[in-house]
Parts: sequence; C-alpha cells; structure tokens
Amino acid sequence: MRNLWAFVWGGLVAVLGGLIGLGGAEFRLPVLVSVFHYQTLQAIMINLIVSLVTVTFSFIFRSGIVGLENIAIHWPVIVNILAGSLLGSYGGVHYATRINARALNRVVVLFLIFLSIVLLGHDLIFSLGSLQLPTLLQVSFGFLAGIVIGVFSSMLGVAGGELIIPTVILLFAIDIKLAGSLSLAISIPTILMGLFKYRSQKKLKEMKSQQGFIASMALGSILGAFIGSNLLRYVSSSLLYLILGMILLLSALKLAMHK
Repeated sequence: MRNLWAFVWGGLVAVLGGLIGLGGAEFRLPVLVSVFHYQTLQAIMINLIVSLVTVTFSFIFRSGIVGLENIAIHWPVIVNILAGSLLGSYGGVHYATRINARALNRVVVLFLIFLSIVLLGHDLIFSLGSLQLPTLLQVSFGFLAGIVIGVFSSMLGVAGGELIIPTVILLFAIDIKLAGSLSLAISIPTILMGLFKYRSQKKLKEMKSQQGFIASMALGSILGAFIGSNLLRYVSSSLLYLILGMILLLSALKLAMHK
C-alpha cells in the first residue's frame, strides 16, 4: 500500500512539474517528510533520484511540443548557467551532510516560502523583461546564478527550476515555455552531479532499502510528466503559476509545523 501511494503522489507531483518545466521536487519534499515520515536528509536524496527521472522524461515529452531545435539553438544559455550549477551542486552536498536535521529543515522551509513568493509574483518578475545587460555581465550573472541554483539543488534535493526559469527569462529574454525546457536541460546534469557527490560520500547506500518505494514513485512520475507536458498546450501560464505558488506556500507551512 505504501508503494501504491508513492506511485500516486509521484504522479500528482510530476503533473505539476511537467506543466512548467520543473522536477516537482519542491512539492515532493514536504510529502516525503510529512506524509511518508522520512528524515530530511533521506527525503532530499530520494527527491534527487525521483527528480532526475521526472526532469528527464519531462524534457523528452516537452521537446515534441516546444521543439528540440528551439532548445538546441539556445545551447550557450544552457552551458552558461550549467557551468555554475555543476560547481554549486558539487559544493552543496558538503553543507547538506554536515548541517543538523533541524537547521536543514528550516532551510528547506525558507526556500519553499521564497519560491512561493517568486511564483505568486511572477507577473511582476516577467513584466520587467530582459535586463539588457552587456554580454560579459549576462554571462557573469548567469554563472553566479548557476552556482546558487546548484547549491540549493544538492542541499535540498530539488531541480531548481523555479530559480532557473526566472534567471533565463530576465537575463536572456526567452519565452516562459521555452525557458521551462531549457530549465530541464540544465537540471539533468545538475542533479546528476549532486547524486554523484552523495554517492562518493557513501550516503546513497542508505537508499538500498527504499528501492521499491523509489521505483514506485519514479514510475508515477513518468506518467505524471507525460500528462503534465501534454497539458502545456491548454493551461494558462499565469493561472498555473498562481496555483502552484499557493500550493508551494501551503507545503512550506505544513513542513514548518512538522516535528
């Protein structure tokens, strides 16, 4: 029954993530902690594994809608942010494995609240348009933003899409739906780096006993990513961001009250 619920929750979260180009980890993390009662660090590692499956299949499914050629021509943007995110992801594991559970939980709650504000305030953020910076500053800010995204990815087990998408839009003036697909392309190697670092510290061995649970949630995520990616054609982005922002804020509050 536990694995069945893992499949259901994995699917529900991936639908939300697939709609706007996220791994859905921000929504999955409170579920892993509050519903399935994992310790925060355990939840983060499970989240990274399931997020990898979700973003990979979301990228595949969305490529047929957005167009792989449209993603490919923006490879300089992907490489720019990815260079920073890989560095940040490698370093973020260092802090995640050394901070106590209570403090890590607070970091997660604050991060979720911040992301909910970003989502709810998306109209203001996106109305600013591109910052029209010189190329050198664009590249520099993209790299620095990548480092921050990578740190949060490995520390909190998230793909970082809510940070990547506004960064891509503001710095490089790219459409929100295309920015979601670029976000997925950046997230895949970033998550892999975080998992590699956890593996090198022998932390992933703890996940062997959870293989059935993780597999069930991953399978649900594939189905959810397919549904969410196909709904992309029909759902208003503005409405979607408001709904997701509210869900994220409620998730943060629920996690904050969890003992």
